[in-house]
Amino acid sequence: MKIITGNDLKSGAVTWWDGKGWSLHVNDAVAVEADAAAIIAEEEATRRVTGAYTVDAEQGADGIRPAHIKERIRALGPTVRLDLSLDPSATPDRVL
Repeated sequence: MKIITGNDLKSGAVTWWDGKGWSLHVNDAVAVEADAAAIIAEEEATRRVTGAYTVDAEQGADGIRPAHIKERIRALGPTVRLDLSLDPSATPDRVL
């Protein structure tokens, strides 16, 4: 199946075409097959989304899963535990 992803023009958030508008949740995405180019053109023209493109995805038991790792990261978030990320307030004031 093919689904559409893009970024919300105002916030930059990753969005997914749900058949009527844009959702922040990949599981709301709908298959678009032949209509993708027309949907992308119309949505970019109305300035609701930017950088929209189609991606391959599969409907599984846990919901929609983009086929490529890049889109899975866009859909599901960081690939590391958030508690392992750097705390900017704890970094030194100067770079060595």
